[in-house]
Amino acid sequence: MAREPRLRRWLRRAVSVCTVLLAVVTTASLVFNAFTAGRAAPPKGLRYVQAADVRTRYRTWGTSGSPVVLVHGAFEQADTWSRLAPLLARDHRVYALDLTGDGYSERRGPYTVDHFTRQLLGFLGALHLGGPGERPLLVGHSSGAAVVTEAALRAPGRIGGVMLLDGDALDTGAGPPSALKYVLIDPYRTSLLRLGLGSDWLIRSFYDTQCGPACPRLDAAGVDEWRRPLRVPGAEAALWDMLGQGVPGLPADQVARLAAVRIPKSVVFGAQDDVFSEQTPQQTARRVGAPPPTLVPRARHLTMISSPREVAAAVEALADTRATARRRSR
Repeated sequence: MAREPRLRRWLRRAVSVCTVLLAVVTTASLVFNAFTAGRAAPPKGLRYVQAADVRTRYRTWGTSGSPVVLVHGAFEQADTWSRLAPLLARDHRVYALDLTGDGYSERRGPYTVDHFTRQLLGFLGALHLGGPGERPLLVGHSSGAAVVTEAALRAPGRIGGVMLLDGDALDTGAGPPSALKYVLIDPYRTSLLRLGLGSDWLIRSFYDTQCGPACPRLDAAGVDEWRRPLRVPGAEAALWDMLGQGVPGLPADQVARLAAVRIPKSVVFGAQDDVFSEQTPQQTARRVGAPPPTLVPRARHLTMISSPREVAAAVEALADTRATARRRSR
């Protein structure tokens, strides 16, 4: 009988200790958030255009040749293409945009494939791409593969070809487990994000894991390139919205409709991309009606950074396929 009162006393003490700890952690989190509330400014000299309902930041390379439009994946931006784009610019006019929610474009939800696609098609219209002789090749990396796939399905007459780069375009349900929304609540999630972004080591570790040993090491400017977009006004709220929805993608039957679209297609993956299974590149190529996939040796998920020459060669091969098809159709 004496054990029951003793157990109750221990439980009350445990509850009291947990309550005090929670109050201390919450107070510390609120104070930390208040002291780190200042937001970063975007770099100077950025270029913008109104694309559908989004004020869209973009970059260009090259002044002649057929157009190529580069569409990044989740938590990337136009600058992610800065090793590949100059190689393509030798023979093409190259464009890269920041999809809303990432980079320095206006944050405007919802952060879905539908909205990203409307922004992309609006971008093509704003830059007068998509007409006769101006139909661009679209290269979509990772989740950007879903965006270029949907754009080709909606406006096949405006698209010259599609490359799925390290992406299967599928809605796989990938993303943080739903239980995290009950754990990552404010003020704690804000504190955790800001602490993580403040760690150069953590940013470099994530980059190294995704990019592999063939990638150049991130210097201070490189770390800032990945970190700053997540510190501009509106970035934190957009990040939590995107994490809550998971990685954007399309149903398999929707992706398979691309096989019936008569434009050149290609699938390119890093041979050591562990985000997907070994079978994914072949399955994706069959699904969309593309030739056998190109596998880039020793590359992981960020092939445009680790292997820009190999990716550029694959884009050129796709451009040649388009040029051949155009000559035959005359």
